[in-house]
Amino acid sequence: MAGNSFGTLFRITTWGESHGTAVGVTIDGCPPGMAITPEDIQQDLDRRRPGSGGVAGTPRKEPDQVELLSGIFEGRTTGTPLTLVIYNKDAHSKSYDHLKNIFRPGHGDITYLKKYGIRDHRGGGRASARETAARVAAGAVARKYLAAKGITVMAYTIALGGIEAVGRDLAEIRNNSLSCPDSGVAQRMEERIIAVKKEGDTLGGIVEIIATGCPAGLGEPVFDKLDGELARALMSIGAVKGVEIGAGFRVATMLGSENNDPITPGGFVRNNAGGILAGISSGQDIVARVAVKPIPSISKEQNTIDPAGNPVSVKIGGRHDISAIPRILPVCEAMVILTLMDHYLRQQAIGLQVT
Repeated sequence: MAGNSFGTLFRITTWGESHGTAVGVTIDGCPPGMAITPEDIQQDLDRRRPGSGGVAGTPRKEPDQVELLSGIFEGRTTGTPLTLVIYNKDAHSKSYDHLKNIFRPGHGDITYLKKYGIRDHRGGGRASARETAARVAAGAVARKYLAAKGITVMAYTIALGGIEAVGRDLAEIRNNSLSCPDSGVAQRMEERIIAVKKEGDTLGGIVEIIATGCPAGLGEPVFDKLDGELARALMSIGAVKGVEIGAGFRVATMLGSENNDPITPGGFVRNNAGGILAGISSGQDIVARVAVKPIPSISKEQNTIDPAGNPVSVKIGGRHDISAIPRILPVCEAMVILTLMDHYLRQQAIGLQVT
């Protein structure tokens, strides 16, 4: 079936469910000869794993220890499919028994049943954010390749629960649990999380992603424009409901003279384009932002229906995050990295040097 794979030359296929035996990914097209260890992948998984979200995180504790099953020999990739597996260790499936015949508002329960005629009610099955661990694992492989080319990708929190960061001190993001580049605002965000948690509700926010060192020339001229590919990649994350590149929606209020980025012998003066012109990278930093919806699992009573169409009410207990932020940050990074990796290899494939 289509829909579980992403990429053209660097192609990933993720598999597994939230409460199944494991989740994992197979990478086809990984360049041979790369030195890869589980530790290279683990550092990104540790940022995403359950229990790593600070005050916003779930009590579920998963070690998320990755194992390399294929495509590796004596510590180096062979060029054959590279398969990574992460076993589920702390799934409490019985906690979902009372939801077996209830469609949870905000979840994919009703749409999965309409599509497949069957659904795994345990934690959302394939629709669970647990699937993103596989993306992060694949992204860690691509991250190492791109880092050797001077390309780095970083995501950070610029808004949460209506509280917006003012400063952009990227050195600050490792100093608070929400990876916010504004230390004073980060404290207010954490206080907001605590207050909303007591109310039995959840929060959304905005994540900004920046890719530095990306060469000019990546992307295709029409249907595979780099900004379109990035938007598709980021929108494939379940909690993401909007994407903007560069100045984004602000361009609707600008004059052409304000939006255009002047070019001088020394380079571009501004970066409203977000590092992409006509669908092709310009060599500037690539900047994207995503709108992250509130976690739909809340303990407040909600109205819904059962499979027979009867009205029912539901309170969702269990172990859930208050916000997808900050655990979504490495997922956003991974999808940008996977997109850039694929287009980097595609540019090499047409025989032009990537610089």
